[in-house]
Amino acid sequence: MIEIYFRKIGRNKTKKSSIRKAAQSVLDIFSRSDSLTIMVVNDQYIQELNSQYRHMDAVTDVLSFPNEENDPMQPSYLGDIAISYPVAEKQAAVAGHPVENEISLLIVHGVLHLLGYDHHTSEGKSEMWALQEKALRSLGITMTSYSGDNDG
Repeated sequence: MIEIYFRKIGRNKTKKSSIRKAAQSVLDIFSRSDSLTIMVVNDQYIQELNSQYRHMDAVTDVLSFPNEENDPMQPSYLGDIAISYPVAEKQAAVAGHPVENEISLLIVHGVLHLLGYDHHTSEGKSEMWALQEKALRSLGITMTSYSGDNDG
C-alpha cells in the first residue's frame, strides 16, 4: 500500500493517482509489493526534517527515510519519502517540463533510495539514473537526468 499525505500544502496541487503510479513504477521494476508513505510538503517542513534528521539546515527537494526494522512475518514497509512541492515547481520551471513530471522524478528517486540505491559514486549514480529513466519511461515521461544534488 502506498499512503500519500499533503502537509501544509494544498491537496489540489498534484494528484494522488500520479504520485502512486510513480512510486509503483519503481516497485514494478523489481516485482515488489512493499508499502511506503509519501508526504508532499512545503519548504519550511522539509527544511525542519532535513535539519532534524540530516543535520543540514537547508531546504531540499526530496528526503528518504528507509525503514530499518522490517519484520519477516509482516508485509515489507520500505519507509517514508518527503517531497517539497515548491522546490519541485522551481526545478520544473528551470528544466522546462511540467511540475507533475518533476514530482514523478522525485518520487522515483526517493523510492530507489528506500530500496538501497545511492549516487555517491559514479557507478552508483549510473545505475540509479538508468533505473530512474526506466521507471519514468514506463510512465510515459522522458527525462534523462536528475537536477537535485542535495537529497537524502
